[in-house]
Parts: sequence; C-alpha cells; structure tokens
Amino acid sequence: MDNNADSKYLKPTAIIDSDHDEIIQYAHQISGSGKRPAEKAVSLFYAVRDDIRYDPYHPFYRPEHYRASAVLKCKKGFCVCKASLLCALGRTVGIPSRVGFADVRNHLATRQLVELLGSNLFVYHGFVEFYLDGKWVKATPTFNKELCSRHHVPPLDFNGRDDSVFQSFNDDKKKFMEYVRFHGTYDDIPIDTIIAAWENTYGKDRVRDWIHAYEKLSEKDKPDFYKEDIITD
Repeated sequence: MDNNADSKYLKPTAIIDSDHDEIIQYAHQISGSGKRPAEKAVSLFYAVRDDIRYDPYHPFYRPEHYRASAVLKCKKGFCVCKASLLCALGRTVGIPSRVGFADVRNHLATRQLVELLGSNLFVYHGFVEFYLDGKWVKATPTFNKELCSRHHVPPLDFNGRDDSVFQSFNDDKKKFMEYVRFHGTYDDIPIDTIIAAWENTYGKDRVRDWIHAYEKLSEKDKPDFYKEDIITD
C-alpha cells in the first residue's frame, strides 16, 4: 500500500462495518471482478447514489442510524448515512476509503426542511474520499437521480479521477450548493462531533426536539421530502 494511504482506512469500524456479510456480498456484486480500483469505486458510487434514497428525515442520534449495513438494509438515509455505506463498500473491495465533512449552504431546499432547521446551512455534510492512483479523490453520492430531476440539477457523476462535489448552480443557473467550511476527514463516523456541531448551529433545544419527535413518530408518519415545496433564495 502507498505510504500516503493509512491502513486504518481499509479496516472495519463499529459503524463503517465493511466486514459485514451483506456489505461484502453487495460490494462484490456491484464492483464485479477483474476491474481496476478506480473502476470499482465508480461502480460503487453510482450504486449508492441511486439505490439508496436520500432522506434528510432519517434519524441521526444513534450509531445504528449510520451503520453501513443498516443503511444498506433500509435503503435510505441522509448524506452521512450514504457516505458511511460507500466508505464501507470501498474498504470491502480493498480501496482505502474515509469520510469527510463540510458545511454547505443549500440555496435550493424545501420550505419544510429549512423551517425545521431554521437555516439553509447544512452542517457536517458527509462525503467520501477514495485513495485511487496515488491520490485522495472526493465522491459525493448524496442526491439520487429522482431527487436531482425534481430540483432541476444534473446528478453528480464520478469518474474515479476527479473530485465529485456539489454543483454551484442548477439547470436554471440559480445557486444550488455553496461550500462554506471543510472539517477534515475521519476513519469512522464522529457522531458526537456531528451532534455537537448541530446543537451549536441549530440550538440544543431544537436538536432535542428532533430526537423526541423521532422517538414518537412511526415510519408512516414521517415527512416525505419528495413531496415538499421547493424554494429558492
């Protein structure tokens, strides 16, 4: 292994459980055999982008909410959940993989989500970095094709060579995503750090209310992000 790719980025963790049987089976099913690492990474990226439905209302306060095998099973989650899964899949097929975080300002959100957050700043957005051909490359599998179509923005592509990061504008030349701050990379999902950052940005009471609401809501009562009102600022 290249000295620049620490071996910890190939190992399973409590949350990024790349040694789970279903993760292993899915990773090899998607990536196939006889492919170069970059080709495998590309296949895994598109699978997570479109097979896992983006859901910003997925719970966030327990390790199992982010665990890669659980995300694969429920087939949905927000950016950090999808990054956890993609990272695990990468490690499973021998690609050093880590999770990175950034604050992003979403200029094309839904009215309901912005009201819930009290802001269009999405703190600790998650993405993946793969170590491919001697360098770390960003991969952002957050928004599936269906959601991108609804928001009039092309889905992000990934070629295994260049960083795949959020688009600045949508198809109508309106602002879409703006990177505000990067928080570095990790070998596992730093749940306590994420929640502390959310409490600092959105308020402890608001985050506590979200947790209480999740504890009471049944799956059928959860909001449907795909039916909400799209707004622009």
